[in-house]
Amino acid sequence: MRIRLRRTTCQKLKDQTLNQVLSNDEVEKPVEREVRRSKPLPVYKGYDLVETNENWLTTKNILVVLAHPDDPEFFLGGSIARWIKAGHHVRYVLLTRGDKGSNDPRLTAEQIAKIRIDEQRAAAEFLGVISVDFLGYEDGYLIPDLEMRKAVVRFIRKYRPQILVSCDPENLFPSQQYVNHPDHRAAGQVVVDAVFPAAGNQFFFPELLEEGYEPHEVEELWLSLTGKPDVRLDVTAHWNDKLQALKLHASQIGDPRAFEKRMLERAHSHQGKDFYVEEGFRRIIFRRISG
Repeated sequence: MRIRLRRTTCQKLKDQTLNQVLSNDEVEKPVEREVRRSKPLPVYKGYDLVETNENWLTTKNILVVLAHPDDPEFFLGGSIARWIKAGHHVRYVLLTRGDKGSNDPRLTAEQIAKIRIDEQRAAAEFLGVISVDFLGYEDGYLIPDLEMRKAVVRFIRKYRPQILVSCDPENLFPSQQYVNHPDHRAAGQVVVDAVFPAAGNQFFFPELLEEGYEPHEVEELWLSLTGKPDVRLDVTAHWNDKLQALKLHASQIGDPRAFEKRMLERAHSHQGKDFYVEEGFRRIIFRRISG
């Protein structure tokens, strides 16, 4: 015979069991964190309204974690320029050195990596990025495993950003002509896995404590290259900064004049404007729950 307990009885049993465990083991109730999605924000032109648009009332430390050299400039170069000119501090952490970024048989993978590292450093310097770190994983073979997660957690704890930026791991088909690179998706996934709960919890990767990296909780996660944007930033005023930074990735863009023409074609008419450029993000705001 199957015996059904009333819901209140089941709940009492659960509460009694939980109270007994807490009483016996003196386990402190952990602080929970809730993830809430922001509402779509209005679009404003120019970085002078950055605080209204992003709702950042103070200077922010921003950490951009992506797969390859040139990913930051391609995915969100206008936003990076916008943020830096508004006074925020931006750093890059790139998982690979881009060592498969050429089909030229005259070049070795190590030579390609050196070219791409130099190009990335030049582009970052042009935009005003504070630092660029390369983790050295092999291009094309990124797997978001625990070892890589720990490496990302290390840099989150080291630089202690309020704003963490990567790309959307769920975006498999950015367009009808393009399949998203598996490294892009892997980078986004490892960042999502690292930011919560590992980065802010001392019991994840305790060896990082021995290295001097204390837990750190990020305020917001921004995912670029997304098919589900809920924030769109007007970066028209920073389009030329993005273009010039991308041109410094000479090994990746081909003929610079043809590249600029393609970039211009992507700028579209918007609300009567002849020239308009925006960058979209999926924004997650973390909120601590008391109690």
